[in-house]
Amino acid sequence: MKHPTIISAKATDSNTLLIEFDNSITKNYDIRRVIDREMFMPLRNYSLFKNVQIDSGGYAVFWNENIDICEYELWTNGENC
Repeated sequence: MKHPTIISAKATDSNTLLIEFDNSITKNYDIRRVIDREMFMPLRNYSLFKNVQIDSGGYAVFWNENIDICEYELWTNGENC
């Protein structure tokens, strides 16, 4: 099953991403689901967290070459707005 791709992403506070998908559905994703994993710990710094970007195909959001979250995770575990 193909999941919708990401068309926009922004940090709304220090723990939440607002993700808009290409099917016109918007979800909130709480980063606290993953923040205790070593890879995501740098996102505790709001200066980094708020600089979320979307990869060119809309298949993930990322912060740098080491930190990303795929569209499947955001779609499956995000909460509808």
